[in-house]
Amino acid sequence: MNGQPAQPTIDTHVLLRDGEKILLSQRGGPYGYGRWHLPSGKLDQGEPLTVGAARELFEETGVRTDPAQLRLLHVVHHQEGGFERIGFFFSATEWEGTPVNKEPAKCLALEWFADHDLPEDIIEYPGAGLRGCLDQSAGTLTLHGWK
Repeated sequence: MNGQPAQPTIDTHVLLRDGEKILLSQRGGPYGYGRWHLPSGKLDQGEPLTVGAARELFEETGVRTDPAQLRLLHVVHHQEGGFERIGFFFSATEWEGTPVNKEPAKCLALEWFADHDLPEDIIEYPGAGLRGCLDQSAGTLTLHGWK
């Protein structure tokens, strides 16, 4: 600990449900190529968390949700290679539209998975948040990648 304030990247992740199914995105970029995660992205400077989460969901999938319809389910404080991220995992309680891949350069596919039959190749950091969302008995915070 060097006494310097942390400057983590802040991410938003949105759990979009259709009954028992959850929408996952297959990464097309270099980080986690070919692996799955929730629709997500970095928070912009000066942007409220729920506004950023709704924006990212729309930019990636075309699905619209009112930021007031996002419910915080879980937080992950992630550390990897000296870099920190704080991920806020929301559930969209109401949404409209049909998910489409609006970022084909970054996303290989969007696919619905049953919450009891998720793919094994989910990226570890968002996977920790997804597990926290699905298992509310685990509490609301996961420390991931810390020694």
